[in-house]
Amino acid sequence: MMKGKELENEVLKALDEIRPFLNSDGGDIKLLSIEGGKLVKVQLMGTCVGCSVNQMTLKSGVEMTIKKYAPQIEQVVNIEVAEA
Repeated sequence: MMKGKELENEVLKALDEIRPFLNSDGGDIKLLSIEGGKLVKVQLMGTCVGCSVNQMTLKSGVEMTIKKYAPQIEQVVNIEVAEA
């Protein structure tokens, strides 16, 4: 089971793979934290915020890609950040 920096690096590789698809729609994604080696918290940004398909994107795209790189991850959640 991967831990710490190794796990973080694999998750970041997964985000790098998915980022061009988000960028093409004017969005982006940022890794916030990895908790307990099983839960990944991300923040969708740009046009991804408030997009009606972002939950689907998160589950089918982001979560699936992260699990490909780090199979121990069980869930990926988007943390909404309040606009200032």
